Amino acid sequence: MRVFLTGASGWVGSVIARELMTAGHSVVGLVRSEEKGASLAAAGGTPLIGSLGDVDVLRQGAADADGIIHTAFGLDLSRIGELAAEDRTAIEALGEVFQGSTRPIIVTDGFLHLTGEKALESDRPAVWSAFPRASQQTAFALAERGIHASVVRNPRSVHGKGEKHGFVPMLAGVAREKGFSAYVGDGANLWPAVHHLDAARVYRLALERGTRGEVYHSVGEEGVPYREIAEAIGRQLGVPAKSLKPEEADAHFGPLALWVGNNGPASNAWTRKTLGWSPQKVGIVADIERPDYSS
Repeated sequence: MRVFLTGASGWVGSVIARELMTAGHSVVGLVRSEEKGASLAAAGGTPLIGSLGDVDVLRQGAADADGIIHTAFGLDLSRIGELAAEDRTAIEALGEVFQGSTRPIIVTDGFLHLTGEKALESDRPAVWSAFPRASQQTAFALAERGIHASVVRNPRSVHGKGEKHGFVPMLAGVAREKGFSAYVGDGANLWPAVHHLDAARVYRLALERGTRGEVYHSVGEEGVPYREIAEAIGRQLGVPAKSLKPEEADAHFGPLALWVGNNGPASNAWTRKTLGWSPQKVGIVADIERPDYSS
């Protein structure tokens, strides 16, 4: 299968590209520069230079593809409204190219809209004004039009050796700045997590075996108490772990507070059964505590 992959040089996208090519697929990857495309080209993929805002480039990448995996999304939370709008336009453009065919589109989203009880693959969230990303809602709209769109939900922590830009590095940066690794209250709120290599297999299997309009949970651990994550970050940095009162979280964490105090366990049972997938890599706490985690 010839796969058009957005975010091909990213933390998740780069391992998806390798997973796909190892399984015999070819990859055309959207990257922002020739420099970012160098590793994809070296691995046997074909870089396509552009961004999510380049609708003509997206259509070009999709035109000759047998399937699409969309992982690209910006990291600047201060621009979330702008990024969400760009993302919706990009998904709709990809859908227009695939209209009238059975070619699959896999769209990435997360769990922030699904809080409290354990999130199931069958759950369908509404758009939340505080965090207006609507990747999965846009994919569901495509599916309702008969386009073979489905969703992979990634947990807030997609971890692995060499992680530089995800939640763990950002939280480690706060801990380094403040002199301690914080959690809110008793830190019993649950974070789902997955190793990025396990996540890559979910994407490949969803592309190969997935069904229109369905959701797959790229979740290795369904819920890890956040205090354990904060303590692991503290041990890695050589700083203590401390509790914050809920009203102190915003000042301490900034935009990250929305995630740190949030309870969001997520099930993977249906994904495991439907795709024949199971996580194989190390869990998040053990991963963070590896001496070479950030190298």
